[in-house]
Amino acid sequence: MKLLIKCIRNLLGGIIALIDLVTRGRKMKRSAEQQTKINEETKQLALYQFFACPFCIKTRRAIYKLNLPIEKRNAAEGSPHREDLFTGGGRIKVPCLRIEENDKVEWLYESSDIIQYLEKRFS
Repeated sequence: MKLLIKCIRNLLGGIIALIDLVTRGRKMKRSAEQQTKINEETKQLALYQFFACPFCIKTRRAIYKLNLPIEKRNAAEGSPHREDLFTGGGRIKVPCLRIEENDKVEWLYESSDIIQYLEKRFS
């Protein structure tokens, strides 16, 4: 039964991811200098996610529209990033944005909170 639910969830997530790719829209345009600055700032960020998770897809869509080159880390079972997420953030929950600033690391959960943070910081 668990396997069937997992298969259905992955199938639906794949369909949602495909729809996202087709309907994404355009990336935010910036000057070359502005984009270079943004690219440098985003090196301190990493998104822990599952490919087929609807909330992760929502977060990745916002990252795409904001034109942010944030590293995406797969937190699926067996991935070394999963252990990093648990050790650093305290739980296995995605999406989770790892924010490193001033030698301090913050783990931000919840897609809406992540998107709000990114829009406020990079819009």
